[in-house]
Amino acid sequence: MATRPITPEEKAYADELMKKARVALDDIADFDQERVDRLCRALAWATSNEKTFERIARMGVDESGIGDAENRVGKRFKVQGILRDILRQKSVGIIEEDPAKGIVKYAKPAGVITSLIPTTNPELTPPGVGLFAMKCRDVVIFSPHPRSKNTTMEMVRIMRETLRREGVNPDVFQCVEKPSIPVSQYLMSICDLVQATGGHDMVKAAYSSGVPSLGVGAGNSTMVFDETTDIEAAAMNTRISKTSDFGSGCSADGNLVVEATIYDAFLAQLQKEGGHLATQEQKAQLQAVLWDAEGHRTSDTVAISAARIAARAGFEIAADRKFIIVPENDIGKQYLFSSEKLCVVLSIFKYSGFDNALKMVEAIFNVGGKGHSCGIHSHDDDHIHRLAMMAPVSRIMVRQPQSKANAGAFDNGMPMTSSLGCGTWGGNISSENINLKHYMNVTWVSRPIPPDRPSEQELFGEFYGTEAL
Repeated sequence: MATRPITPEEKAYADELMKKARVALDDIADFDQERVDRLCRALAWATSNEKTFERIARMGVDESGIGDAENRVGKRFKVQGILRDILRQKSVGIIEEDPAKGIVKYAKPAGVITSLIPTTNPELTPPGVGLFAMKCRDVVIFSPHPRSKNTTMEMVRIMRETLRREGVNPDVFQCVEKPSIPVSQYLMSICDLVQATGGHDMVKAAYSSGVPSLGVGAGNSTMVFDETTDIEAAAMNTRISKTSDFGSGCSADGNLVVEATIYDAFLAQLQKEGGHLATQEQKAQLQAVLWDAEGHRTSDTVAISAARIAARAGFEIAADRKFIIVPENDIGKQYLFSSEKLCVVLSIFKYSGFDNALKMVEAIFNVGGKGHSCGIHSHDDDHIHRLAMMAPVSRIMVRQPQSKANAGAFDNGMPMTSSLGCGTWGGNISSENINLKHYMNVTWVSRPIPPDRPSEQELFGEFYGTEAL
């Protein structure tokens, strides 16, 4: 990831950030649960009240030039959801007791965290990470993406000011003012934990830092629509998911695998929801601008409106069109529309027989996105079960708008987060929504209990006493 060595000036700057972080870590080490929870409430209000969050969300879109300001403002519910979750959990002292096993668990801080901020979430990731960290008495050095650094710095400024008003060392949260790859790499190498949400190179660098890292994998979100699909509801959910922040999220519907008997009706309903059905000629034009000659996504077409994408491709669409639908028959690395798109373009595939739907899902994830997510619009529990049994993903949403549900929602039980682990499929240590437990160390205290040792006959079952080899 690095293009040059870190300069002496950059190293001295990063060392000073770390020195301040270590002091702040000591300053909050003795905070009790009541004080920690009060600070979490204060931080959540300061960052997610409607006035502040809207201002900073719009600032992020203006600064980076990507994303949908109207939609991004709605992300404030994630901060509120994270606060809801963490207030219901313990994070100081004894957090769990199991008398039957003689186990008592004590929470301890993870330490100093280096948090890499993606250009698509400069208003959400800092308070999200910050709340988990504050709850666990960690401190954070935020390393912004250069394309949205001012937005990240403004959100962190508010977080620091909130702590200052509460009589807490504001250096619990710091922000790199002049971000660069060498500075980020150096900070990752000297902290206690790396939290990386963003592109492949960023996550790869985090895992290469030599420090424990919470990274995420790439997405290629794929949705299955069987013959029991509620077509109107499913089309609406697809539109909601796909158009959220102009499809910037890895969870936004990318590939629709649709049963043949509902295909035409569903396609028509998608168009009623604001989809533009691309012609074969337009498909070719889209491919030419969405990917370069080597098959890499072009950055200037990520998270922009359908009208802007069409214009760059050389054609016009109606002003009321919100997303673009590309019919596709083929799956494979050479068929680029079966890969991740990170914009308001989606691919639609037709299948007959649910076995074939599962084969298509498998083939799509062999192209990319293993470990991230898929979903299904179905009322057939057997179909849901069969997809869950075979899909190489960490989360499956049932009858929900995928990008609004994966990272937690008030009407599902997924932990609220802004970072989605993708397991070993995606090269990650965790297949969970990254949440409070990932930001703490836990000490297990074990007391003696009555012996719990089954007989050898119980343990070995039918193999007990058989001839030894």
